Amino acid sequence: MLEVVQIPVLSDNYVFLAHCSLTGATAVIDPAVAEPVLEAAAARGWKISQILNTHWHPDHVGGNAAIVAATGAVVTGPAAEAAKIPEISRAVTDGDTVRVGASTGRVIDVAAHTAGHIAYAFEDDGVLFPGDTLFALGCGRLFEGTAAQMHAALGRLMALAPETRVYCAHEYTQSNARFAVTVEPENAALMARAAEIDRLRGDGVPTVPFTLADEAATNPFVRAESVAELAARRAAKDAFRG
Repeated sequence: MLEVVQIPVLSDNYVFLAHCSLTGATAVIDPAVAEPVLEAAAARGWKISQILNTHWHPDHVGGNAAIVAATGAVVTGPAAEAAKIPEISRAVTDGDTVRVGASTGRVIDVAAHTAGHIAYAFEDDGVLFPGDTLFALGCGRLFEGTAAQMHAALGRLMALAPETRVYCAHEYTQSNARFAVTVEPENAALMARAAEIDRLRGDGVPTVPFTLADEAATNPFVRAESVAELAARRAAKDAFRG
């Protein structure tokens, strides 16, 4: 029921339109900017009725005000960061639900990248919007949280169905792959995926969405067996210049 369109903006961000084919309801997820989003919706004849924010960073909420002004959209975001999110009118926490037409999403607490970060899982549709928590072959930097929080957050996301399609907010995959192969050089699935990523990016093709099954087999952060191992890998990635 849920059709997802991804809109590349800025240098490496993705903004998403989630459209219910049954009702025509349309939500925007993490609008960094407004104009390309409004244009993409108009081109499809879709009316934006809400915005779903995963966290407060400007490249995720920068388009809120202009989209609200143009459409009257209702803004939903994490309660713990409500004071930092422009135009927020509904604050949600872990276990709350959101609706896009006939599709229902579950709010998941994934605090780590920021102190109140949330994800939206539309489980019946097999769709996950993790913001900056989970990337293809990576995870978010620990700006406001801890490695223990990230370890727990990734565990919550990986508990979803393996075939879940993940719509993360950045095209970081190629650089993530270059790091990942240094962590698990003997992982055949990872080496094959890294080669495919190079081919896709060479052709200008997005690597998003991907599946949780992909990550279970190849992502060194979700494959970390302990908080200490994840912390070490995150620190190494922060310093990586490959």
